[in-house]
Amino acid sequence: MVSMKQSFQNWRRYRSTCSELSRMSDRELSDIGIARSDIPFVARRAV
Repeated sequence: MVSMKQSFQNWRRYRSTCSELSRMSDRELSDIGIARSDIPFVARRAV
């Protein structure tokens, strides 16, 4: 079972990853093999 503290930390990590990837250009995302529509999926996997 995940504690409330761990859940909050996971959520913050997810938001941070989404934000960082969203700031990248389409070209930069393409260079690392990520489509803009994949950002939420990639961020979930990072948590």
